[in-house]
Amino acid sequence: MNSNSHKPSNPKDAVGVAKPPSSTASQAVSAEVGLAMMEGARKYGRHNYRVIGVRSSIYYDACRRHIDRWWEGEDIDPDSGLSHITKAIASLYVLRDAMICGKMNDDRPPKVYKEFWVNLNKLAAELIERYPVSKEAFIETDTYKDEDYK
Repeated sequence: MNSNSHKPSNPKDAVGVAKPPSSTASQAVSAEVGLAMMEGARKYGRHNYRVIGVRSSIYYDACRRHIDRWWEGEDIDPDSGLSHITKAIASLYVLRDAMICGKMNDDRPPKVYKEFWVNLNKLAAELIERYPVSKEAFIETDTYKDEDYK
């Protein structure tokens, strides 16, 4: 029996399969995010963002800082000992919860028109067409000498 079907002899199955599941989310990641949220609760008060609200720019910036530090090779946040990815997810949890609860102060800049992004995608496609065979990327595990690139 697949996860989208139900057992005919159990009426709860027919109801349960039509509700948002928790079984599709990683419990390991949820536990890590729970720990990151516990850190915030101890520092600022549990669920403070639901009462006092949040500015979208603060959580955007926090998320970007964690993602950027991870991207640049720092896996673990030195302040918490948790993965920078986990800390970014926790920032997004708070932001999304504030959106759902009507507690987000939307201080995003004025929108950039859709055509801008569409044009960028066209330019990317043109670059790929112009350079169909991309050079290999230099990655963390590469070993190279500076003199090879002078």
